[in-house]
Amino acid sequence: MHNWTPFPHDTYDYSGDKLQAAWSRLHAGDQEPWPTDPTAQDAWRAYHTGEFAQAVELGLRAGNASGANAANKAQSIYATYLVDEDEAKVPLFEEVAERAEALIAANPDNINAHYQHAYALGRYSQAISIAKALAQGVAGKVKHSLEKTLELAPNHAEAHIAMGAYHAEIIDKIGGMVGSLTYGVSKDKALEHYRRALELLPDSAIARIEYANGLLMLFGNKKIKEATEQYQQAAASQPLDAMETLDIEFAKSELED
Repeated sequence: MHNWTPFPHDTYDYSGDKLQAAWSRLHAGDQEPWPTDPTAQDAWRAYHTGEFAQAVELGLRAGNASGANAANKAQSIYATYLVDEDEAKVPLFEEVAERAEALIAANPDNINAHYQHAYALGRYSQAISIAKALAQGVAGKVKHSLEKTLELAPNHAEAHIAMGAYHAEIIDKIGGMVGSLTYGVSKDKALEHYRRALELLPDSAIARIEYANGLLMLFGNKKIKEATEQYQQAAASQPLDAMETLDIEFAKSELED
């Protein structure tokens, strides 16, 4: 049983009708539709206010696709930011990937089932090391799920961010030539996805953070000024929910290092 770390910042008020009123802004990045089921609504409400353990419990209790997506996103964001040790992150991401696979099997056209599968496996890969993940064949699964997400939702900004990271991380680990021949990755494709995400979400902290990370992986110190500017803009963003608060706090920490 995981001992959940509480959200360490001021929370948000999305009680009553406030969640639905803010829904389009909160979900501009993942295009999750408004859930009609009250339990799924409560799961998303818990997610956006930083009650991640409750979001997982309620999402799984809902027994539907929206609830599952809320549970999976809550657990993945929690593991990304609020779990310190990589060893402790791994089983949390593995659980999300398994649940997402089951949701894909039951709902093959559910956009965020595919996206959460890719996201969990991508973060799992970072936790165990990209080299180990490549040896396990994880890269192909990530790519397939991201491609399916973008096939179903071409303007899914978070999938564009993740696809940019997919290209950048493989190039960073094994080089452009081998990466191109083996996995079909390229610097141009990475930049195309990052920039498309920023077009879709110009005020997004995570889009700028991941773009900055990508610039450093692809170009090293040659792009450190531009990467720093992206971190600065991310750090100056105004958060709408718990996830965005964690994104912004991460950007601030990167500038302090």
